[in-house]
Amino acid sequence: MPQRNLFLTFHSFRRQKRFWPILFLASCLLPLAACRGRDAGKTPLVVYSTHGKELLTEFETSFERNHTDVDVRWLDMGSQDVLDRVRSEKENPQADVWWGAPSMLFQQAEKEGLLQAYRPSWAGEVGPEAHSAGDFWYGTYETPEVIAYNSAVLKPEEAPQDWDELLDAKWQNKIILRDPLASGTMRTIFCAMILRSYKATGAPEAGYDWLKKLDANTKDYVANLTLLSQKLARQEGILTLWNMPDIELQRAQYNYPLAYIIPKSGTPVVTDGIALVNQAKHADAAKQLYEYVTRKESIVLAAKKFYRIPCRKDIPSQDLPEWIRQTPIQTMPIDWKILEEKSNEWMKYWDSQIRNKGRS
Repeated sequence: MPQRNLFLTFHSFRRQKRFWPILFLASCLLPLAACRGRDAGKTPLVVYSTHGKELLTEFETSFERNHTDVDVRWLDMGSQDVLDRVRSEKENPQADVWWGAPSMLFQQAEKEGLLQAYRPSWAGEVGPEAHSAGDFWYGTYETPEVIAYNSAVLKPEEAPQDWDELLDAKWQNKIILRDPLASGTMRTIFCAMILRSYKATGAPEAGYDWLKKLDANTKDYVANLTLLSQKLARQEGILTLWNMPDIELQRAQYNYPLAYIIPKSGTPVVTDGIALVNQAKHADAAKQLYEYVTRKESIVLAAKKFYRIPCRKDIPSQDLPEWIRQTPIQTMPIDWKILEEKSNEWMKYWDSQIRNKGRS
């Protein structure tokens, strides 16, 4: 087994903590792991995902219960990290399924020949905006972005009600954000703020100025959702920007004092997708998993247990939780084509010219 696969292999036994200790332990356990794989005779199905350990563990367990010849091995990471990894592995793919990321990242991957075309059995149940014209990716969930806050510190009426309120000086050192370079969610939010003025001016400068003011109020940029949630719960910061399903899940699973505001002027609603990796080593098993996690029963389970809003339009409303039916969401108009074309340029500028420079 190539050394670069050691981290992924050990991760499947119970997921990442720190890279080098895992790499060391994985190298020690390699002979045992290899024997286990041969003895079991199972197909190792590798999934790159953004959906978090809770949802991934749920579907890993249930899928393996119904497909006893498959060993699901998932790696949870930011959506931009998934794209970068699939891109770097183009000549020797290590993953079979990519599950979870904004549609713009799947569109980039499609253009680069990183995805395998596959038309799922339910393809006719999503709108044209929620899938690739060539069947290279399909939408699974609709994900609204929100302003989240520590509900032990702020009352709902005290939290910012809209994007521009985040720039008020009273929030200085109160905001903690996920590092946007690795996160499709944060990239989408940042680019949406630029797009608000870009259509009228044809230039990103007004959006850059907004991001600089946000940076002035930002205490820290953290590596992942776990750290973000923990820091908010400990009141190291009391505000963040993130997606609604994850905030609901963190509150429900870990009893964190988190709540959210859907910005009154509108919010980006991301189409979250799934795709097969081009030249995947286990394509047949990958298609089985693709169909399994997107079947009606799985979509309803994800809605009820993990707060995911389905893209599929054939799910009876009575099968979905009440909060989906009753939560009003004002969608922000987004030119997704421009966002896809410009996001890398805008984020590079943010990283070099804005990050940690707002206060100066």
